[in-house]
Amino acid sequence: MKRRFLLTAAPAALLTACAQPPRPAGRAADHWSGRLAVQVEDAAAQSFSAGFELKGSPEAGELMLFNPLGNALARLEWAPGRALLHNGDERRESASLQALVQELTGSDLPVAALFGWLKGEAVQAAGWQADLSGLERGRLTAVRHAPAPQTTLRVILSL
Repeated sequence: MKRRFLLTAAPAALLTACAQPPRPAGRAADHWSGRLAVQVEDAAAQSFSAGFELKGSPEAGELMLFNPLGNALARLEWAPGRALLHNGDERRESASLQALVQELTGSDLPVAALFGWLKGEAVQAAGWQADLSGLERGRLTAVRHAPAPQTTLRVILSL
């Protein structure tokens, strides 16, 4: 009897040890972190990658970017009618979140759509096509075909 218990309990314990903890309830709907990469297919073949933490909503939120060692590269904060970019010792303010996103990543990323995509919603963004099929595994890919240049956004979430 004791032996049978050990044979059934050991695999269950191993599976439990491999399971990832659920996301904290207060952060599940409006907080994501992981790695992101942006590749712009222009003459310069620009690419950008960083660790990230995104929280809030399209109306008001914060995007933190980190280098591979975990040091902060930049922080972008926004609220209605105002966006701030903290990049090292430099601080830039704009009425346009999209302008600062373009400056930070090298591409005009659809921030409002990104929030929807990360929630698993098939949100439309002009010129962009999002592949949400890998979202359960923490993977999101979106490609902008128009206007040129083609841009690819890849997100790998920390689950």
